[in-house]
Amino acid sequence: MKIVYGSSVIVYLLIFFSVLCVGVDFIWSQSIISFDPWVEYFSGESGGRFDENFFKYHLGRLVRGEDKKRFEEVGFACHRDYFSILCVTDRPVMIDTRKKNMTVYVSSDEFSDGEIVFRPYARRYDEPTSVTPVRIVRRGRDGNPPECQFNHSVPAVVFSAGGMGNIFHEVNEMVIPLFITAKQFQSQVQFVVGDQNRKFMFKFGKVLGGLSDYEAIDPSEKQGILCFPSAVVGLKYHGNLALNSSDIPGGYSMTDFRRFLRRAYDLKFDHVSQIRKPRLALLSRTTTRRILNEEEVISEIRQVGFEPVVIRRSKNVSDVNDFSKLINSCKVLVGVHGAGLTNEIFLPDGAAMIQLELLGMEWGSNAYYGDTARAMHVIYLKYKIQREESSLLKLYGRDHPAMVHPDSVYELGGYPAARAIFLDQQNVRVNLTRFRATLVEALSIVSN
Repeated sequence: MKIVYGSSVIVYLLIFFSVLCVGVDFIWSQSIISFDPWVEYFSGESGGRFDENFFKYHLGRLVRGEDKKRFEEVGFACHRDYFSILCVTDRPVMIDTRKKNMTVYVSSDEFSDGEIVFRPYARRYDEPTSVTPVRIVRRGRDGNPPECQFNHSVPAVVFSAGGMGNIFHEVNEMVIPLFITAKQFQSQVQFVVGDQNRKFMFKFGKVLGGLSDYEAIDPSEKQGILCFPSAVVGLKYHGNLALNSSDIPGGYSMTDFRRFLRRAYDLKFDHVSQIRKPRLALLSRTTTRRILNEEEVISEIRQVGFEPVVIRRSKNVSDVNDFSKLINSCKVLVGVHGAGLTNEIFLPDGAAMIQLELLGMEWGSNAYYGDTARAMHVIYLKYKIQREESSLLKLYGRDHPAMVHPDSVYELGGYPAARAIFLDQQNVRVNLTRFRATLVEALSIVSN
């Protein structure tokens, strides 16, 4: 009995002194830390605190060099490169949405240019005319706007959804740039989406919801003077379906982006080893760049040992919410060079992507889809067609420059001339013997 009692006293003393030490530490530190960090101290978490310093730091990460220096000095800077323009300010802004062209008012001492006008789209040299320009105006230059009608507590991120209609451009110029620009703010931003339509929200509403705790604003519906403590106008672009952790703002990789997509769209498979059946998704085209002997190719796929899933253009393809799950459940994705291959972003790690590389499309095939596959831990297999497999042989003949030296088409007529031949006129009749070898290699890779 004494032993038990003595042990209890020791336990009680240890608990008392532990609580006393923590209490003294807490009281002493009140002049240094607030309650929230004290909670973080106990939880072991030290996530970002959403105050002015938090926002200023992450806004500053979107610019570099002289732009960053300017931002730190006057609270406003625009980053310009070959691809895009992106402006940031850590000062209060007023956004006038009463007209189709939004006007963003910033404080008079923040920049000396008076007015900046550009389309908030991530790829300047390919921006569609459906993207409406935004004006950034120095307050006082042409009169101050009325008083705030809608006040918001987090930074605005202003961009356009006017590039809809092609899955490559949607992901390349909106989805990935959105992730690059906004992920670092830990959902503490509010999107102001110009040129918005129901199709955009249907396809990518989950992306916006995964990057912001606040409902996206459609300026055509919420018209008035919107006020924010700071803002980003435009989106950062890293390259074709690219996300470079070393480029600004830095820190996030293609792996992080794919992990984010899996959460946003509730995708089941992280790695190809989790998929039981050897399913292969074949992208079937019905206009240009068709596989002329598609039924024979499907038969070959089945004979090799895959379970083919033939995907033809339909409403289901445009439903990213369901289509992403279909692609994620496959071990291999096969398709002729085209926008549909963008869906490789939904494949699990360790899966394979086979691209049928057309004549004249060597650079584009690699730059748009091959490099992306490698960056996201998808095995890239190239099936480069021979002249005899291309419909251009019958159309132009064996000795035509397009057949002998495809680069000459680019040199003489530029991309428009090359597109007219290699993309708009070319179909392929696959050599089944050659293609079988590629399928066998793919099966070997995803079966390990």
